[in-house]
Amino acid sequence: MIEELLPDPVVVVESFGDGEPAPLFPEEEAVVARAAAKRRREFAAVRLCARRAMEKLDVPPQPVLPGPSGAPQWPSGLAGSMTHCDGYCAAALFRAPDLASLGIDAEPHAPLPEGVLAATSLPGEATRLTRLAAERPEVHWDRLLFSAKESVYKAWFPLTCRWLDFSEADIDITPDPDDPLRGSLRAGLLVPGPWVDGHRLTTFEGRWTVRRDLVTTAIVVPHD
Repeated sequence: MIEELLPDPVVVVESFGDGEPAPLFPEEEAVVARAAAKRRREFAAVRLCARRAMEKLDVPPQPVLPGPSGAPQWPSGLAGSMTHCDGYCAAALFRAPDLASLGIDAEPHAPLPEGVLAATSLPGEATRLTRLAAERPEVHWDRLLFSAKESVYKAWFPLTCRWLDFSEADIDITPDPDDPLRGSLRAGLLVPGPWVDGHRLTTFEGRWTVRRDLVTTAIVVPHD
């Protein structure tokens, strides 16, 4: 599903269901040695996706360890993003010269828990969601906005090594005219953006889709 949101240089491997038992490198085992079984299973399943994506890029499978911030540390020459939720995980990798950054996220297509939207959205975003909900009630727009914020952060962090608060990106969601279950994203950065190829970015662009009871979003930051 996420593959359709991303350009050709990106290799995507995804898995549905609980995921097959996946071996971990010893370094990865140490990260989740004390984690609950569900956390270990998701951690392993998404890394299996990442290693299969490496193989498609002719890179030998290697450990994918979380850095100090929790972001994945990729083998030299590669970059990418991972996501997992109940019943689904995916990894999207690319060769570093092909893109500046990307972020992907998947969420269950269901309403957010009470209070989460108010804590993570800007007033203008909430107003736009109300309008979208009236026009296209078949989409859980609050969950879509939350997923988009996650993708924005995942694309932001590798370029800046800085935190980005939910309130620091104003996201506009646009459905495709001929398909209400997919569309585009535009994130206006409300803090100084990263420098890419000599230019400071003020916006991120992306795509979204709703399929198989999941919301998936992707932000792509190309080179200039």
